[in-house]
Amino acid sequence: MALDEDLGSVNRRDVTTQATISPSVRGTADLVAREDGTVAGLSAVRETLTQVCEIFDLAPVQVEHLVVDGERVRAGQVLAHLTGPVQALLVAERTMLNIASRASGVATAARAWTDVLDTVVRPDGSRARVLDTRKTTPGLRALDKYAVRCGGGTNKRMGLYDVAMIKDNHVVAAGSVAAAVASVRERFPEVAVQVEADTQAQAVEAVEAGADFLLLDNMDDDALRATVEAVRALEASRGRVELEATGNLSLERAASVAATGVDYMSVGALTHSAPILDLALDLRA
Repeated sequence: MALDEDLGSVNRRDVTTQATISPSVRGTADLVAREDGTVAGLSAVRETLTQVCEIFDLAPVQVEHLVVDGERVRAGQVLAHLTGPVQALLVAERTMLNIASRASGVATAARAWTDVLDTVVRPDGSRARVLDTRKTTPGLRALDKYAVRCGGGTNKRMGLYDVAMIKDNHVVAAGSVAAAVASVRERFPEVAVQVEADTQAQAVEAVEAGADFLLLDNMDDDALRATVEAVRALEASRGRVELEATGNLSLERAASVAATGVDYMSVGALTHSAPILDLALDLRA
C-alpha cells in the first residue's frame, strides 16, 4: 500500500529514477541513523526492496544488517549495507525509511519510559511497565505495537475484540459497573475484563464486581497509592487484580507513579505523538 502511494496503483512507476538510471547499474547504499535512539522495523527495509525488485523485474538487493531491532544506536551509525540495482535502492528509499523511521521513533519513546521505570524497584522486587494504547496510526497498529516491544514496553489489548474495557460511557449505558461486568461475562466469558475508575470507591466497586484489571484514570500520586492499597487488601478473597495508571502521565512523573505500586502505566503518546527517529539512505559514490 505504501509503495502504491509513491508509484501509483495503476502505472507503478518512478519517472525520475527510471529516466535517469539504467536497470543494469549497481551500487551500494548505507542505512544510517542521523540521531541517537532505538531501532525497530528494520524488516521493512528488506521487504520493501524485495517488492520493488518484483514490481520492476530487477535483480535482488543484498541486505546486510549490522544491528537488530531493539538495539540502541548512535548518530552516524551505519545500520545496514544494501547492494544491488540502484533503481531499486532509490525507488524503495522513501517507503522503507518512512516505515523504519516511524517504528524506530516509537521504540525510542518506549525506551525512554522503560529506562526510567527500570530505576524504580519496589520492596517486593517488582517494577512498573509502560503500556501502549489503541491510539495508533490507522493500518499500522501491528507495527506500532511491535515497536513498543522493541523499546522494552508492553502491549495492552490489540483491539476491541480481544479484551473488554469498560469505560464511563459503557457504565452509563449499562446502568452500573456491576451490570456492565455481568453483561460481558455472560456474552464473552473467555475475555479479560478491564474497568476504568476515577476514584478509590469506583475501583473497589469494580473489583467487587469481578474486574480483572483496573485503569486508574487521572489520579494524583496520593490517590493512586491509597487505591492500590485498597485493591490489594481485597485480593486475598478474589485473586490478583492488575492495576494501571493512565492519564496525565509524563516522564518527569513516571518514577513517583511507579512507586505507588501500580503494575503499569499506559501512555498513548508512545504511538500517537512519538517523533520519528531520523534515518537516511546514503548512496556511495
